[in-house]
Amino acid sequence: MINKINNSIKVISLGGVGEIGKNMYLVEVDKDIFIIDAGLMFPEEEMLGIDIVIPDITYLKENKERLKAIFLTHGHEDHIGALSYVLTHIDVPVYGTKLTLALASAKLREQDYFSKTNFIEVQSDTIVNLDAVDVSFFKTNHSIPDSVGICIHTSEGSIVYTGDFKFDQAATQLYKPEIGKMAAIGEQGVLCLLSDSTEAEKPGYTASEAIVEREMSNTFYNAPGRIIAACFASDINRIQHIFNSAKENGRKVAVVGKSLERIYHIALDLGYLEVEEDLIIPVSQLKEYQDHEIVVLMTGSQGEPIEALQRMAKQMDKVVNIQKGDTVLIAASPLRGSEVFLFKTIDLLFRAGANVISGKRTIHVSSHGSQEELKFMINLMKPKYLVPVHGEYRMLKAHRKLALECGLTDEQIIIPDRGDILEWKEGRLAISGKVPSGNILIDGIGVGDVGNIVLRDRRLLSQDGILIVVVTLKKQDKSIAAGPEIISRGFVYVRESEKLMEESTKLVRDIVERNIAKETFEWSSLKQEIREELNRNLYEKTKRRPMILPIIMEI
Repeated sequence: MINKINNSIKVISLGGVGEIGKNMYLVEVDKDIFIIDAGLMFPEEEMLGIDIVIPDITYLKENKERLKAIFLTHGHEDHIGALSYVLTHIDVPVYGTKLTLALASAKLREQDYFSKTNFIEVQSDTIVNLDAVDVSFFKTNHSIPDSVGICIHTSEGSIVYTGDFKFDQAATQLYKPEIGKMAAIGEQGVLCLLSDSTEAEKPGYTASEAIVEREMSNTFYNAPGRIIAACFASDINRIQHIFNSAKENGRKVAVVGKSLERIYHIALDLGYLEVEEDLIIPVSQLKEYQDHEIVVLMTGSQGEPIEALQRMAKQMDKVVNIQKGDTVLIAASPLRGSEVFLFKTIDLLFRAGANVISGKRTIHVSSHGSQEELKFMINLMKPKYLVPVHGEYRMLKAHRKLALECGLTDEQIIIPDRGDILEWKEGRLAISGKVPSGNILIDGIGVGDVGNIVLRDRRLLSQDGILIVVVTLKKQDKSIAAGPEIISRGFVYVRESEKLMEESTKLVRDIVERNIAKETFEWSSLKQEIREELNRNLYEKTKRRPMILPIIMEI
């Protein structure tokens, strides 16, 4: 396909290695840079108050004149969620399949990005001819239709990114992977394969979606009352199963959750969901039907259902709450780090009188390939080099082990860190340097204004609380006009610790009087002395170290 000679080839991961989510990869051929995916990650537990996390795009901003295109593999947020933040700084065309671009466009609007974007729709048989390379696509099997892998053809062989994939032998037409095309790419020669590692630790094959649909229909048949079906908003395959099972069992479906409604309408309008009109009812009509005639299909505010389920179990939801006799189907695996939250939610659901089906029964399977499918991809592509991506470090290592079983050598498998530059030089691919990489934290409308210092302060506040010390001084005669007043939040309950508060107030008054008696004194040294003395005294009495904020005013 390619008839140009490429002198320089580099591959860089800005996200998606050593972590789940935040997928963003760069392929640099000669002077041109191509971006593959621009995903977000939901915050880890220690990221207090953070809404989402995106990759550091400093390198892209520094090289914006060399950027030629963004290619998207599919419409999940861990692959398209950071697009608005990238497009704010970079104006390049965005290539993707019909559904992917529709979901990306909706995500941009949701994130208040309204600038004109040059979206270019591709099919799996499209070939994009660019100056340095040609780019082709192949269909993959994932939980959302229109998922593709991306193949960048260079004179040294192809650089292939699988996107998220599995091989389901019973996949319906909408989800069938193009195995023949993958084999043909392998025959033409693959220089480097960037392959999904999410389920690299799981032996065998990922269970078929056909089993899920059968099991789900049986569950619907046996449920005596209402069914509350919870899934990720973007898991369109699972949503289709829920609609199919409802139809088979004579139930009506009410759709609850803004993100779910948005994605459901997009998929329905474009023909990626098959739903009969009379199957859907508005939430307001739920009371008009018997409990055994109803399915509530729901998700939460960010497309993740567990938090919304907990609200429903506590009878705090504005729309639907759990009642005795409900069957709750949790057809979603918890986000990383929220497993404990899931178990607590299931507990609450049982307390509210529901029967909960989660995990043990096959009503949800992974949308990523297990070990045998990862080996199959390696054997189809026959890469010179394998770069495991899309997974935490232990998953990448497990993927490496599988590749060794497939006959690749140690030298042919490279596990990069975020920001590592993999460069093709003198006949081999190796790490040759590093670009800026890391997490940009988004809190409200602030992008990157919350860093490690702010997170450290939030962590301290959450552990030992805060004491605010307020003193007002008279300028003329250098005396205390008001205070010291001590305000405590999250440290001790003031009414039960009056003695401690009195001692602390006296200590601060002594420090202030000692300082203002001097000829001259520094505001900063007075504040520092209050902090140090109070800290030492409080630690002796309570073994806690609250954050201490002295506020000194002058009148």
